[in-house]
Amino acid sequence: MSSLRLDKTYDPKAVEARWSRTWIDRGYFHASTAHPGQPYSIVIPPPNVTGSLHVGHALNHSLQDILIRWRRMQGRNTLWLPGTDHAGIATQNVVEKQLLSEGTSRDALGREQFIERVWQWKAASGNTIVEQQKQLGESCDWERLRFTMDEGLSKAVIEVFVRLHEEGLIYRGERLINWCPRCLTALSDIEVEHEDVKGKLFHIRYPLSDDPSTSLVVATTRPETMLGDTAVAVHPDDPRHRHLIGKNIRLPLTRRDIPIVGDPILVDLEFGTGAVKITPAHDFNDYEAGERHHLPRLPIFDHQALLDPAGLTAAAVEEDVITAVARLPVSKARAKIEQALNDRGLLVKIEDHKMAIGKCYRCKTIVEPYLSPQWFIDIKPLAEPAIRAVEDGRIRIIPEGWINNYLGWMRDIKDWCISRQIWWGHQIPAWYCERCNEPFIHRQTTTNASGATMTRTTLLQGAKPVVARSAPTVCPQCGGSQWLRDPDVLDTWFSSGLWPFSTLGWPEDTPELRTYYPTSTLVTGLDILFFWVARMIMLGLKFMSNVPFREVYIHALVRDAEGQKMSKSKGNVIDPLHVMNQFGTDALRFTLASMASPGRDLKLAEERIEGYRNFANKIWNAARFSLMYLEGPRTAKPPLERPFADQWILSRLNSTMRSVTSELEAYRFDRAANALYHFIWHEYCDWYLELIKPALQNPAHPDGPATRQTLIETLETTMRLLHPFMPFITEEIWQTIPHEGESIVIQRFPAPDQTWNAPDAERRFLLFEQAVSLVRTGRVLLNYPPGQQIEFGVSHDDPDKQRQLKDLEGHLAHLSRGASDVSTQTAWTSARRLRLVADGLTIGLVVSGEVDLKKALDRLAKQREEQEKEIARVTAKLENQDFVAKAPAEVLTEHRGRLRSLQHDHTMLASSEQQLRALLGA
Repeated sequence: MSSLRLDKTYDPKAVEARWSRTWIDRGYFHASTAHPGQPYSIVIPPPNVTGSLHVGHALNHSLQDILIRWRRMQGRNTLWLPGTDHAGIATQNVVEKQLLSEGTSRDALGREQFIERVWQWKAASGNTIVEQQKQLGESCDWERLRFTMDEGLSKAVIEVFVRLHEEGLIYRGERLINWCPRCLTALSDIEVEHEDVKGKLFHIRYPLSDDPSTSLVVATTRPETMLGDTAVAVHPDDPRHRHLIGKNIRLPLTRRDIPIVGDPILVDLEFGTGAVKITPAHDFNDYEAGERHHLPRLPIFDHQALLDPAGLTAAAVEEDVITAVARLPVSKARAKIEQALNDRGLLVKIEDHKMAIGKCYRCKTIVEPYLSPQWFIDIKPLAEPAIRAVEDGRIRIIPEGWINNYLGWMRDIKDWCISRQIWWGHQIPAWYCERCNEPFIHRQTTTNASGATMTRTTLLQGAKPVVARSAPTVCPQCGGSQWLRDPDVLDTWFSSGLWPFSTLGWPEDTPELRTYYPTSTLVTGLDILFFWVARMIMLGLKFMSNVPFREVYIHALVRDAEGQKMSKSKGNVIDPLHVMNQFGTDALRFTLASMASPGRDLKLAEERIEGYRNFANKIWNAARFSLMYLEGPRTAKPPLERPFADQWILSRLNSTMRSVTSELEAYRFDRAANALYHFIWHEYCDWYLELIKPALQNPAHPDGPATRQTLIETLETTMRLLHPFMPFITEEIWQTIPHEGESIVIQRFPAPDQTWNAPDAERRFLLFEQAVSLVRTGRVLLNYPPGQQIEFGVSHDDPDKQRQLKDLEGHLAHLSRGASDVSTQTAWTSARRLRLVADGLTIGLVVSGEVDLKKALDRLAKQREEQEKEIARVTAKLENQDFVAKAPAEVLTEHRGRLRSLQHDHTMLASSEQQLRALLGA
């Protein structure tokens, strides 16, 4: 037996600090390819290197840690591979803000010095979230910590890029892309967040070139882009306008005539005026229409989303308009255009209009469609195998409701823009011979306020790159040796998409890759299903010829107690580090697991976490109680030869083992956690520990040795069963009780034992529990203090159950704190009794002279009133067709069971009320 003892109160901070360090120092989490167990591997969704642990991380990582600890204890060869993402835009923004506070900028430093500065920041601050993950108790293989910009992963990125380019699946082309004028980079479609806003709809008159008295009225939400219009479209079946197809109109505020074209795709006959402006350089739908009609593209914004004087001049905009709007941002330019149209009598009307705008997912700046040469992946050939992998079951998505979301997005997938105009990231492995590409290399030098000169290099469409694994030396075309590397970097999600195999050593054929790929499970949030999960599937199938993971578990989002999204501006953010410090890490972990119902967002409140802090204290106190009585002799009898209470608790623990294991297999973390909670709090602490006190506290009690043996077996087994959910407290307690081995982390997870099954003991307990509950109800109705000894009789209509109750008479008296008489009702000596009846069982409490029967009736009436309200509330929910249609099956079962219980208790109280009135009348 260990000589350790538990402090009077549980101190999570001290326990967590000690064990998190010890576990890592002893190498318990380190994976070995030589391990004989079946591999079970998870790669962590790499958090941003700029990040700090938030409650979404806490949920995601807690669930992964439960899985990995559980499988480790089952004897599997487990690898949980950690790492961080270089987070291109986010990290660059952090360092740029630092530079700004120092009075300088990245342009002033230049690219090489800026990247060196980012690496310095990463060395100083980039490990913050890793240390916070360790605080959460994450049992990752920290010796294998990876970073998306480390040498091995960078090699994998270059290899994938080159191979895809060689197959013609990566190409460079001038396309309309999403552009963030704040971050000054392209964004993929799913990096744009759409938001509904109240805008304006401007109705503008476009006069015909050959008959200015006739005009088309065009409605637009963006009048400033009209300066770049290259056509107006009407529907070819629209009798109002089809006769105008082929004619020209004079574009307002310019010196240009543009054609009227027929386009049944762009124009909706049922909406608006029936005439739509086409601006191919500034709208995605217009870009496609421009391709169909071979229209020119006239960009009028620069890379900062300011009206560009050169673009305006090229678009033949009137000189006074250019003067008015040049170098203005969109919002200010719009007002100037509105005024110019109004002055010329071309503005028909302005209406309020609800519209959706796109914002950068990082900085929330409004995104502009921007015509720019970019690098793209031809995604359809990669998407088709990824669709089949889910359809044929090689990848299982859980809950299954998300499968259609995945398939729908993949079937409508667009080419992926993978280039970003920032400096921090994997620079694209493409080089341009300066001599051959001289016409396409545009360098613009500017001077800032401090006098420093900065050069911005742009590679125009038409430049011919050489894609290679390393820098070329001699140009094969001209023999030149001056090369310019493409300044763009790859989208962060490109390197993240390789995560399951690049972190295991690919492109080398490593033992880790052979052992742990495909990984077993991916645990992730719905918000990155398309950002990350879909891309890992596509790239894994392409380069490993196998899926990257077998199962994808998608958890819900964590919201506040009212179901609102957490945000700093609302002041409703729950900081996991704060609540871990206040309530303990195990309390937070168990809270999140208990609430992780599939498809339902978590409504988290600190009060809930505090409740599970109380659960941890309950466990601690139960362990301290047990340690008080373990010094005496112990006898290891066969389970079915042990006393009633021991048989019952072993059987209930066996059932809990089966439930926890089966629920974890099904990713029902909530049901597994709730099974543990119910067993530990209600069955083990509230019933079993109370039942065995006489055997433990009386040295001469004949059941003492067997009960002490059962107590230690059940406590030790329960700690192992609970360990994946609450690792710190279980390790601390396990170390103080008799055990084998040096840490609970590497012990076997409990498996059900057939010899522990005791269905007869469980049936007897249900009868016993019912009797005790009726006695306690009567005690409350008669207002007997908890410690007062009472006298009661117990009788059952079924002779067999009457015998069972007689056998348990000592336990009944102990838990009811009274003198019990298990006999027929005719043998009860006192006629002044309150009888409570349920299912053939009658409890008769002797009503002593000091009981105020009128007050007892008042308490009973109040109790019945509360019951009737609750019965009405539950009944209303079950009669609500919308609730019944949407509620999960287990919720409906719970509500129906609760209604039956309430109705049963209500009937019993009605009978008790009649008896009390009779006693009062007597």
